[in-house]
Amino acid sequence: MTGFCFQNFAPLGGKSLLLKVVLLGDGGVGKSSLMNRYVTDRFDSQSFHTIGVEFLNRDLEIDGRLVTLQIWDTAGQERFKSLRTPFYRGADCCLLTFAVDDLQSFQNLGCWKQEFMYYSDVRDPERFPFVVLGNKVDKEEREVGEDEARAWCEENCCCPYFETSAKDDTNVGAAFEAAVQEVLASEDPIDHTLLSSSIDLHGNRKVARSSCC
Repeated sequence: MTGFCFQNFAPLGGKSLLLKVVLLGDGGVGKSSLMNRYVTDRFDSQSFHTIGVEFLNRDLEIDGRLVTLQIWDTAGQERFKSLRTPFYRGADCCLLTFAVDDLQSFQNLGCWKQEFMYYSDVRDPERFPFVVLGNKVDKEEREVGEDEARAWCEENCCCPYFETSAKDDTNVGAAFEAAVQEVLASEDPIDHTLLSSSIDLHGNRKVARSSCC
């Protein structure tokens, strides 16, 4: 089994393997909250919708190898499409996200997958790794059942499915770890960009924002 060790500091020497993961889904499904819970272990119930794109990094050690997971959070509203799609290029994995209390967000997963594949220009579409997240399982009322979500995953991309809650920290770490495993299982690590570890990549918020004006 692959061993994960989370680094609370930037490694002092050597190189770090960079893996780019993109969160996609309707606005309001909790993509920003999932990213922030995983990287900073915080949850803000008053967070606003993402404008444009933003990303955070987290350093991992996997079987003795240093990996920098770069997580990109994209705005889900249609009016930000022209801002988010250029950032799909170079992605190593895509996390398709919906809210279990929002049926429409689940029904839109296919559109998000199609949009990503169109703009990302991946080399091998058949092998590109996806992970599906059914977020907000802390909600008492839900509109999408777990069996229904798993059936969609089987029919569309045979990808892993996780029921998550950024609020309660349910399966958040497991979902992002699955993304790393999917990438390493599907591609030669030599293909990925190597970063100098002299740059502090852990926990520092790097934001690329655009206004709607």
